[in-house]
Amino acid sequence: MGGVLDPLDDLFGNGDAPETLVEEEAEPVATERRRPIVVTGAAGLVGTHVCRELTGRGWRVRAIVRDAEKATRRIGHFPLEIVGADIRDGNAMEHALRGAGAVIHLAAIAIERPGQRYEDVNASATALLVEAARAQQVDRFIHMSQNGASSASPYAFLRSKGMAEDRVRESDRQWTILRPSVIFGPQDAFVNVLARLVRLSPLVYPLPDGGRARFQPIAAADVARVVARALELAPTIGGTYSLGGPAALTLRQMAERIFLAMDVERAIVPVPVPLLRPVVALLQRLLPNPPVTTSLLDLLAVDNTTEDNALWDVFEVEPTPFAPEEIAYLKQITARDAFRSIFRG
Repeated sequence: MGGVLDPLDDLFGNGDAPETLVEEEAEPVATERRRPIVVTGAAGLVGTHVCRELTGRGWRVRAIVRDAEKATRRIGHFPLEIVGADIRDGNAMEHALRGAGAVIHLAAIAIERPGQRYEDVNASATALLVEAARAQQVDRFIHMSQNGASSASPYAFLRSKGMAEDRVRESDRQWTILRPSVIFGPQDAFVNVLARLVRLSPLVYPLPDGGRARFQPIAAADVARVVARALELAPTIGGTYSLGGPAALTLRQMAERIFLAMDVERAIVPVPVPLLRPVVALLQRLLPNPPVTTSLLDLLAVDNTTEDNALWDVFEVEPTPFAPEEIAYLKQITARDAFRSIFRG
């Protein structure tokens, strides 16, 4: 389970941060502001915040999205260009990158669905995008990875993200890799799922293994600020940075803060993961949009906190706490919303 990028653009490790921090008076990367910054996954949770942050800083943005009509409703009020394209189409990516000054690659999936496999969307598409950047002479490449990503991981999602990292590092682009813990914000793919389950679970709230899994939730807006800083700071080139919020929290602690934000009371009931797994597998087959899958359930075994948090030390972004007042928007979720979400294909 994680802050997967909506869909899960919006998720689970530790990156090897450079030994030296970004200098206080660092020179910006020589990316002409007249040339657009290409953002994949631009209509997702993080993508929306990145588009807001970049346009607010005066950058030209070319937003790559799957559905241009839907994206226009979400990000069309920003001064940017919207391009509908499939990131798995190399020719389409080369066309999208023409004349660009940099690429910010956010698009990924956390849940596999028919026609959307981890290796294709997360790994192979990244390799295509790197090649498109080389072909179009777009040097700067900022890649949004995932805390815990490794091509040697036994977990398919983390393995696909690790394979993507490998392709980026092997390239001759001026790359920066960002590895956030679970990301939260309106319409995220993790905390909002937990909140919807609150509406579907009156009185009691089952938690896998009693909620002992550990996270370091980071706000989507903070991730967007990091992306903008990485784009502007030359010393981040060639660096891999772990990102997390101000505190490590267990899943139980996160659930308790969600209860406070939603002004509800629930009795937490620990459920062993082996007992949950067959139930989740059944729901995964029956529901068009299951709130959790077996692969995400397995990821709860992975510690999703960061030892070397670059959020403040490197990028000087003040972290937003995972506090009830910061997630008060969850109170707007209704039981009807929760039911509709799981039956929406």
